Amino acid sequence: MAAMTITARNFEEQVLKNEKTVLLDFWAPWCGPCRMLGPVVEEIAGERADIAVGKVNVDEEPELAKAFRVMSIPLLVVMKDGKAVTQSVGVKSKAAILGML
Repeated sequence: MAAMTITARNFEEQVLKNEKTVLLDFWAPWCGPCRMLGPVVEEIAGERADIAVGKVNVDEEPELAKAFRVMSIPLLVVMKDGKAVTQSVGVKSKAAILGML
């Protein structure tokens, strides 16, 4: 399954109320490291049916970026039961991301 686009409108339903662990990728199209990380995040989304993967464009969703205090991107946030349990800034290997989960 492909990563879903997370917006302020669908955040509660897709992230907070999701029974699965959710991996959020905060990114922007102009961000080189984000473009490097994007395919890895999409690959994880396709391989792991037990988690939900969402992408948040910080330019289009500034309120979500503010809520998560995003200072640098790419930012990965792991959500469980509606709460952020871990996060990581910068490009990470697939193994490192899977380790966060």
